Amino acid sequence: MDYVFFAAWCFLVALAGGLVGLVLGNIRLPAVLLLSSSPAAGAGANIGISAVAAASASIAHIRAGRVNWRLFGWMAPPSIMGALAGGYISGEIPGDALLLAIAAVLLYSAYELLTKPDVSRKRPGREGLDIPAAVLTGAVIGLLGGIVGLILGSLRMPALIRLVGEAPARAVGTNVTVGFLVGVAGVIGHLPSEPPDWGLLAVGAAASVPGALLGSRLTGRLSDRELLRAVGVVLAIAAAAMVLDALT
Repeated sequence: MDYVFFAAWCFLVALAGGLVGLVLGNIRLPAVLLLSSSPAAGAGANIGISAVAAASASIAHIRAGRVNWRLFGWMAPPSIMGALAGGYISGEIPGDALLLAIAAVLLYSAYELLTKPDVSRKRPGREGLDIPAAVLTGAVIGLLGGIVGLILGSLRMPALIRLVGEAPARAVGTNVTVGFLVGVAGVIGHLPSEPPDWGLLAVGAAASVPGALLGSRLTGRLSDRELLRAVGVVLAIAAAAMVLDALT
């Protein structure tokens, strides 16, 4: 029964994540750790589930033309390099303190999206996008994610909208597509020390695929303002989950 409830939770998390362009690994992580053989194996399984959920959500977003491939090309490489560097130095920085700091940023981002749903911002450069901001935020968020063992699409999403200047719907698709590669890099990074809990990864991934596919198909039914509000609500929930993770 534990695995049945775990599968149901993974489906719901992937459904919400697919809708707003997040994989929400921090919300799934406590359930994974309860059933895993060790914290390290659980963290590896969680990142693997996130990668599968992101890949599944990406399929619908790619078909709908909601992925900015030029932006993806600039943001994915520094995100992956940052994640690998973060994993290397993860033992040098207190993870709980970092989680609390990230939660504070998420709360601020949620407040901004819920109270100031400005979807018409333009940035300098081609397509009105700030590419240097995409490269820098990709590297920094990848680094933080590598340290705490999360993909951190919840940080990358508001950065894509507020700092880079991408439209909400295309930010959703681009975010999960970048998140897939970051998740794969995270799993590879766990292999030398302790492999993921493959049983949990298989159950969570199987349940996440239909949830992510369904959620990503619902994205196009929301207006930009409705989508921003949905992202804001999910960011607030993700921040609360991070605070609980850090305190417990």
